[in-house]
Amino acid sequence: MESSLLTPPSPSGYSPFVTEPSLPRDGAALDVPDAERGGSICAGLLRRLRRERRRRKVGRAYDMALEIARVIPNAYEILDVGCGNGFIAHHLAGLLGSYILGIDVHGQPEAPVNFRRYDGRHFPAGDHSFEAVLFCYVLHHAQEVDSILSEVKRVLRDEALVVIYEDIPATWWDRILCSIHNRQWRGRTGECTFRSEAEWRETFQATGFEIVQQRSLSRCRNLAHPVKRNFFLLRLNPNAAKLN
Repeated sequence: MESSLLTPPSPSGYSPFVTEPSLPRDGAALDVPDAERGGSICAGLLRRLRRERRRRKVGRAYDMALEIARVIPNAYEILDVGCGNGFIAHHLAGLLGSYILGIDVHGQPEAPVNFRRYDGRHFPAGDHSFEAVLFCYVLHHAQEVDSILSEVKRVLRDEALVVIYEDIPATWWDRILCSIHNRQWRGRTGECTFRSEAEWRETFQATGFEIVQQRSLSRCRNLAHPVKRNFFLLRLNPNAAKLN
């Protein structure tokens, strides 16, 4: 990384340099009205809170990217479906030196990543384009899971892998958290469909995939949303075409 001393101010106006505040002239009043002082304190606390939330968000994304990199260390071209803020794709590109394309149905990533908007049904990519596809807590938003998984098969190369993270409504507590998540998101992505581990396994196998690896994940990964989570690693089932 280049030294910040050599970095020019960004177009947004941010500068890495810290300037000395201008001091009042001799005899100038130093008193600040209570209302103004209170407003400044509140604004400062809000800025600190936003910075802390962003730091945690970026940190969680890095942890996931590191975990994914260990599973697909040789994947060079990767598709991140529902990339959201883009931080997972951004970190993963840095860790693997890979080309990663992020796609999502709305918004614009915060992180600097290769990004394309898509319609929620058809991936904006050619056949056999990727060595890995990621779904990081995304598939429960899909309105037509079978169609999405068919698109995955279309863009995957031979021996490619699919990395999936999902929330699992295993207990009454999980079902409450999943219901809250659905209410927060259904206006943007439609109704969420949360499935049990067994239902996901059945869905993956029925659509032509085999499960290479599966494991439960700690609820403590995100204390703001302590739901049961599962990790799935899939690949195309070479016998699926024969079975169909």
